Amino acid sequence: MDTTRNTVLEAWMAEHGYSSNSLADTVNRALERLTGRPGGLDGSSVRAWKAGRVKWPKSATRKALEDVSGLPAVALGFVPWGRARPTPAPPQQEDPDMKRRTLVGGIAAAVAAAAPGTASPRRIGMSDIDRLQKRFAELIVSDHRHGGQLGIEHQAAALADEALNLQNAGSATQRVRSNLYASAAAFRSSAMWAAIDGRRYDDAKAHMREAQALAEMSGDQAIKFRIWSHAGTMYRHMGRPADAFAANDVARNLHLTRRDPLFASLGLARQGAIYGAAQDPTGTRRAFEQAQDAMLRADPADYRPVWMLAFYDQAELDHLALSAYLALGDYPTAEFHAHRCLSALRPHMARSRAITTTRLAHAQLAQGAPEAATATAMKVPTDAATQHARVTRMLQEFGAALRATAPGSTTVQTWTEHAATWRMAA
Repeated sequence: MDTTRNTVLEAWMAEHGYSSNSLADTVNRALERLTGRPGGLDGSSVRAWKAGRVKWPKSATRKALEDVSGLPAVALGFVPWGRARPTPAPPQQEDPDMKRRTLVGGIAAAVAAAAPGTASPRRIGMSDIDRLQKRFAELIVSDHRHGGQLGIEHQAAALADEALNLQNAGSATQRVRSNLYASAAAFRSSAMWAAIDGRRYDDAKAHMREAQALAEMSGDQAIKFRIWSHAGTMYRHMGRPADAFAANDVARNLHLTRRDPLFASLGLARQGAIYGAAQDPTGTRRAFEQAQDAMLRADPADYRPVWMLAFYDQAELDHLALSAYLALGDYPTAEFHAHRCLSALRPHMARSRAITTTRLAHAQLAQGAPEAATATAMKVPTDAATQHARVTRMLQEFGAALRATAPGSTTVQTWTEHAATWRMAA
C-alpha cells in the first residue's frame, strides 16, 4: 500500500498554525454546520491524512475541510481513488527553506487556480483577529472593574463592527471568517452584558439579537452558550423566570456542555439562580449541587475562551448561590455563600465584590443584625455605589429596609450620613 506522506497538507497546516487536534476540532465544527451533527474526527484522523494512510476522505469531511481551508481537496495533497499520487523524486540534498518556499508557493498557486479573478488588496489572517482579541481582553478587565457602563457597551459594539468590517477588507480562509464572526458575536455579547448590568434592557435585547445571528454564522458553540446564558440572566433580572429558564436551557443543551464540565457547571449555576428567583428551593439546591460537582470534574488545563477564564470560578458559583438563596429568603445560607465568595474573588472582580458586599448586607439585616449589616454596606466603594445601576438600586433598597427595621436608631443616622457622602461624590 502506498503511504506517501501528504507534505502539501503538512505545509498548509504549518502555515496556518494548525496542530492535528486543532484542525480536527475545526473540521468537526464545519461538519456540524453542514450536516447538523457534530463531527467525529480527532487528532489521529488528521495524522492519518498527513501520513498518507487516508488519501481521499469521505465526501462530507472533504467538503468541511474545503470550507475551512478555502481550497479544493486536491490542492491540499489529497488524491481521488483510482489516481496515484506522483512518485516522489529520489532523495537529494535540499535546502529546507527552499523546500518550504516551494510547498507554500504551490499552495498559493492552488488558491489562485481555485478562485481566479478574486484577488483582494490584502489578506485577512489570524493576526488581525488576535489584535482585536487583545483589545477585547482589555475591555473585559474594564468591565469587571466598573460594570454596566454605557462606555463599555459602546466600545464592545464598536469592536463588533470592526470585526465585521474586516470581513469585507480582503480575502480570508473559512477558518478566519468563522473566527471573525465568532469574535464579532463575543464583542456584541459583551455589549449586551454591559446593558444588562446597567439595567438598559431594551438595548440589551437589541445586542442579543445581533449577537445570536453572528454566533450562528460562526458556528462557535462557546459563544452561542454565552449569548443564551446571558439571555437567561437578563430575563431573570427582568422578573421573567419562564423566559429565563427557556433561554438558559438553550445554552445548557448545547453539546459543548457535555464535552466540558465547566460550561455545564456555569449553566447549572445560572439555572440555580433562576430557580431561586422562581421560589423553588428544591430546584435551587439540586442545581447548585450539580454545578459544584461539574466544576470539580472540569480539567483546568482545557482550552477555554478568554471571557470564560476571566470570570467563572468557585467565587462566581458562590455569587450566584448567594443571589438565589437571598431571593428564597434563606438568609443564613445566603450569608454563607457571600463570605465564601468574598474570600475567593480575584482582585480584578471589583464589580462582583461590590454586588456581593451589598447582598451580604441585605442578608445580615434580614437576620436582625442592623449594625453589622450597616458596617458591611459601608464597605462598598463610592464609585460602585454611585455609578453602577444595580449596586445603587440595591443600596437604596438596603437603606429603606434599615429604616423600617430600626427606625430612629443611631445606626440609621450613621447610614444616612454615609449615604450623603456618596451623593456628594456623585
